[in-house]
Amino acid sequence: MKITSVSVHKVSGKNDRMKGIATVVLDDCFKIKGIRIYESEDRLKLAMPSRKNKNNENEDVAHPLNAETRKMFEDAIFTEYENTEEDTEE
Repeated sequence: MKITSVSVHKVSGKNDRMKGIATVVLDDCFKIKGIRIYESEDRLKLAMPSRKNKNNENEDVAHPLNAETRKMFEDAIFTEYENTEEDTEE
């Protein structure tokens, strides 16, 4: 599996911890939207897309199954995050 595309939308506003939203394409054929980028303890972290279950608890819709895959996502997303300019509202 290979990450073939990453896009990041930086956000600012009410939630100072939330830094952006990422979309990742795998092998040019599978897209994962809604990966949240947030700051925790002075470093960036990822939160995979999730939804509320019938018990009103959040559960991941998609997530890496091992540390190697998580690192691949973090490296690609954080690199794109650093290369993305802030959105400016006029």
